[in-house]
Amino acid sequence: MRKRAIFAVLAAATAVAGGFTASSAYADETVGDIQITNVAVNGGKDIAIGLADKTITVSVTATDPSGIWDADLHLWRGTDPDNPGGYIKPNEDTTPADCVASSATTSTCSKTFTFEPDWWLTNADAGTWKVGVQVWANDDSRAQRDAYTTTRLQRFSKLTANAAPEPVVKGKTLTVTGKLTRANWDTDTYAGYTAQPVKLQFRKAGTSTYTTVKTVNTSSTGDLKTTTTASVDGYWRWSFAGTSTTPAVSATGDYVDVQ
Repeated sequence: MRKRAIFAVLAAATAVAGGFTASSAYADETVGDIQITNVAVNGGKDIAIGLADKTITVSVTATDPSGIWDADLHLWRGTDPDNPGGYIKPNEDTTPADCVASSATTSTCSKTFTFEPDWWLTNADAGTWKVGVQVWANDDSRAQRDAYTTTRLQRFSKLTANAAPEPVVKGKTLTVTGKLTRANWDTDTYAGYTAQPVKLQFRKAGTSTYTTVKTVNTSSTGDLKTTTTASVDGYWRWSFAGTSTTPAVSATGDYVDVQ
């Protein structure tokens, strides 16, 4: 059973309990000489989630003449951060951000967030998320940004490839099949990704580079099938470039002996 409505209420309650109302937690403001110099999410990579929980780290680097005292970070999506019903956010580490000083004036503060696809994520949550930041200095200087940067939440993808027959006679027809699937957070399963362009690629035995042979669109069930002519020994695979909601993926190459 989906618990989106319950989660939204809990998230709003947590924000208030933590001392931040919706309107104050996301107001853009700078007081004093403090500066935010960098915000990093998941090591700079998109957040690709399958059907299992995933924890990622978000960090902020800031500087102030008096030194950095503390920080907080938020991941959210929606259009109105001042409205508790207008955004959602993953479960976050309730302990204070872990701040490590690199000098007397500069620190990097980190916090972890856990995405739980079987509890509250839905397919509609895939896409762009905003990163809110709050930083405080030892002299009470502070900086707040409701959307300092963005990150992408994606539905993890899988891709298979099979070339047959094996072995095959040189000059004969080779049939290459496969399937492109991605996590469906509404049903907690992997489902075919429909009508997507996928490249058929070949790598000659003894080489390290794949070359695109043709592009084929997935079927209504995510399946792929095409034919080609066998010429030399090598590896056949499918390769998907990805979309804003689904990461790129390449199948493991299937070796074919041409006789």
